[in-house]
Amino acid sequence: MVYDVIVVGSGAVGGSIAYELSTRGLTVCRVGETDRVNAASKAAGAMNGCFGEVTSGLVASEYGRLKLRMDREAQDLWPAWAERLAHSSGNNQSLFTAVGTHILLNSAGMDEVDSVNYETIEQTLQEYEEPYEVVEPSALEWLNPNHLVRPLRGLFIPNEHSVNSHLLLEKLDVALLAEGGTLRFENARRVLAEGGGVSGIELSTGEVLLGKKVVVAAGVQSLELLGDFDHIVKKIPPVFSGYGVSILVKLPEHLSLPNSVIRTPNRAFACGLHCVPRGDGVLYLGATNILSELPKQQALISDVQFLLDCAVDQLNLDLHDAEIISIQVGNRPIPADGFPLIGECAMEGLWLATGTYRDGLHQSPLLATYIADCLTGVSNTCLDLSVLNPVRAPLTGLAREDTVKETVKQMFATGYEYRWDVKPYWLPLIDKALSDNYQKLISDLHPSYTPPPELVAFSYLYESMRIKLSRYYEEWS
Repeated sequence: MVYDVIVVGSGAVGGSIAYELSTRGLTVCRVGETDRVNAASKAAGAMNGCFGEVTSGLVASEYGRLKLRMDREAQDLWPAWAERLAHSSGNNQSLFTAVGTHILLNSAGMDEVDSVNYETIEQTLQEYEEPYEVVEPSALEWLNPNHLVRPLRGLFIPNEHSVNSHLLLEKLDVALLAEGGTLRFENARRVLAEGGGVSGIELSTGEVLLGKKVVVAAGVQSLELLGDFDHIVKKIPPVFSGYGVSILVKLPEHLSLPNSVIRTPNRAFACGLHCVPRGDGVLYLGATNILSELPKQQALISDVQFLLDCAVDQLNLDLHDAEIISIQVGNRPIPADGFPLIGECAMEGLWLATGTYRDGLHQSPLLATYIADCLTGVSNTCLDLSVLNPVRAPLTGLAREDTVKETVKQMFATGYEYRWDVKPYWLPLIDKALSDNYQKLISDLHPSYTPPPELVAFSYLYESMRIKLSRYYEEWS
């Protein structure tokens, strides 16, 4: 048969798009292994974080503010989305695992990053007239941190919860089948085209599936499926892997679960340290985001050690007695300019929905509605995402002159969180060395296009990243 739409990807974004399309009467086939090893969605803390994710860098550009509006719109969709999935799947187990989010500013980082981002969160809450409370961290009974990194200030955001990501993915699978959709558990090898338009996909087994439209939502692997269309891909921001480690732990009997998400502001290119209750004494711990040349398959000891040290020291010393249930690895899709790739790709019927960085799971109901509206000709009046079309010149986030300063600050913040012991007279020397190196890297890449700080820091380490950036910039020069 020829499907109306083939959706490639079994994460939250791909699963949500396939489910939404199937409820609109289209014949839909979703492709992708459902064990989802090393997928971002399965390893996610799944915080319904909108304002808790805000940073000063995010709100500094119009495209960053668009991402914030997307997060805010998505936040409102989740209650009805959860009800729809429960109805379609026949599973009434609640998706939500926490009531509200506590944001803590502690002494583990540095003023220029952590304090600034904390204050930006509060200012943005006020601008959006979002309810929140100022709280005294010492009043949170669950916290028991090392005094060296004690929390100094706190906010409670009552409307930001969390989702059980494993249960969400299970419900999406069942709900798609219940709505008449088809699941194929093989991965896709490549997208196929005929006569100037998309015609289907080839599976890893060599089997061909035919489709009138193809939506690629395969995270960090998405562009690899478009290998036959180099004339298109070279004009799309390359996608890099943001490797992250999360850990599920079973708390000791004397330590109950917190009721809310507890987190610090985003810092050092990544999510802030966060813990998320999962029920039955299980707590999710996360914090890391490290750009890598290729998606990671296994966690590094250094990253596991860092995450556990941070969680014990900054959250609760009694976590020393917790039992590790599993160590999860996820690879977040990070485009070269830091902004999502959403829209049709210069070929009739070929759509991309990836590059969502930390926001994919939270934005999945919004992206599902948006893509389904576009494919079915429904006018979407909520948001105009045309600027995120994948075939584009680099979008501008931070101003070029601020990028080096921000990259250096974030590197310093990482050092302070690692509790480095650097004598004061070394700090200006390190600052100048990093600044000079990053400035040269930016200048060598392109006279005007500038990658975000994360990519500046890591492309300094990896030549393959610099090559991909240079080739992409050259296409738009």
